[in-house]
Amino acid sequence: MKKGTAARREARRLVLQALYQMELTGDNAGVVESQFRVEQDVKRADMSYFGELLSGIANSKLDLLQEMVPLLDRTVGELDPVEKSILLIGCYELMQRREVPYRVAINEGVELAKQFGASESYRFINSILDAVARLHRQVELPKSV
Repeated sequence: MKKGTAARREARRLVLQALYQMELTGDNAGVVESQFRVEQDVKRADMSYFGELLSGIANSKLDLLQEMVPLLDRTVGELDPVEKSILLIGCYELMQRREVPYRVAINEGVELAKQFGASESYRFINSILDAVARLHRQVELPKSV
């Protein structure tokens, strides 16, 4: 099982797809994770990280959404399911995975949005994740002049 940057990036992509599937089907994280491990090409992914992210996000989804609500320019219900899933991943990493540098968490969210989101959704993702980083990663942020 790979543990590098590319393997984590692939794990995030799979988590995005899994969260999207959960949103559409109502299936729980355990069911979706089992399906992905059997039905998806997971050779290039860090599947340990995939499992940690998916279950962590599922277990703290309400807290993550509550964190986002004051930062959004629309209701959670109005969020595109892809954008919502990307924001959940980014917020989880910013809030719960301190070993992931804040710039990596934001950049990965932006890249997922560029690949899977609407044409300008990466700007929205960037602004929300940047705001979450300012709340939860102040120590890492550069000092403003």
